Amino acid sequence: MEQISQRVMNLSPSATLAMSQKSNELKAQGVHVINLSVGEPDFFTPDHIKEAAKKAIDDNFSFYTPVPGYLSLRKAIAAKLKNENGVDFAPEQIIVSNGAKQSLCNCILSAINPGDEVIIPTPAWVSYVEMVKLAEGVPVLVYAGVEQNFKITAQQLREAITPKTRMILICSPSNPTGSVYSKEELKALADVLADYPDILILADEIYEHINFTGHFESISQFECVRNRVAIVNGVSKAYAMTGWRIGFLAAPLWLAKANSKLQSQYTSGASSIAQKAAEAAYTGSQDCVEQMRLAFERRRDLIVKLAHEIPGIRINHPEGAFYLFPEVSSYFGKRFGDRVINNANDMAMYLLEHAHVATVDGAAFCAPGHIRLSYATSDENIVEAMTRIKNALAELK
Repeated sequence: MEQISQRVMNLSPSATLAMSQKSNELKAQGVHVINLSVGEPDFFTPDHIKEAAKKAIDDNFSFYTPVPGYLSLRKAIAAKLKNENGVDFAPEQIIVSNGAKQSLCNCILSAINPGDEVIIPTPAWVSYVEMVKLAEGVPVLVYAGVEQNFKITAQQLREAITPKTRMILICSPSNPTGSVYSKEELKALADVLADYPDILILADEIYEHINFTGHFESISQFECVRNRVAIVNGVSKAYAMTGWRIGFLAAPLWLAKANSKLQSQYTSGASSIAQKAAEAAYTGSQDCVEQMRLAFERRRDLIVKLAHEIPGIRINHPEGAFYLFPEVSSYFGKRFGDRVINNANDMAMYLLEHAHVATVDGAAFCAPGHIRLSYATSDENIVEAMTRIKNALAELK
């Protein structure tokens, strides 16, 4: 008997992973596919971090860790938050998890009851809505288009709040748009939320260090909301450690304890070796972070320049992360032979099968009419991919 739970039936599969799988299938057939679908740095983990992991193995860090993570790592994270972000969290307020994705899901499952509303500014990362659905909450989508640089306003936020609102999710720098909220924009949102003391603020700051504005701003800096901000971050993006699976939540103590209780029942502590590697990432030289950030900024400039040379698409000027999120609806209704481009999914499949460039349908990010391009790849791949896209779109009539 095959019987799948309703909670799993209600979930949508990850569109980014699905497109990556399709591109890998073409690659297996010998097709040269340029993959712009995956949000993953193409750099190797820095050597000093790898050495720390090797030493941890030799030093026999091979036993279960405390559920919230090694105290030494949580102290290192607390120091990072103090020194880089100007916010105070005790180690007891920090829960280390198996990647920032688990930290996000832990927080939502710990705080959201059935029927609670969660405001999600969109375009938004593919998993936010699904996590809220898993918690039996109600996603409330607030859309900001390219004309407002994909950032919601204070007025939009206030209009979305109801007596059932329990949480807002804020991602800056943003996946999928690369938009970064300024201090003034975050202050305006915080001022609205100050009037609603029962609303939690979940700040996804995983792209903190891939930021081209000169300074990262966190909504946690504002006194009027500080005591109900939960920060999620990790080592995946800044330190090119996606496969190490270490993220963290820094939250009010009551929420941190709830997260630890939940995690204790279904994964326990994260990998001991990966935790020691993450500790080295936070306590060691940060030169590697800046070197990678500069490379991403150069690639941002390159892909934006090339995108402006493609007729019929609209883009913003992303200030962080490593994504471009072009609006492509001017091509809808056009065709290549018998193939008609009716939506962004058709566009993504056309680009994959005809131009051999993997992108992601914007509908997965709650933004139909867009596709997402990840420029976490070489300059050469960016130039070749954008040339292929430009030529393929020119063939649509």
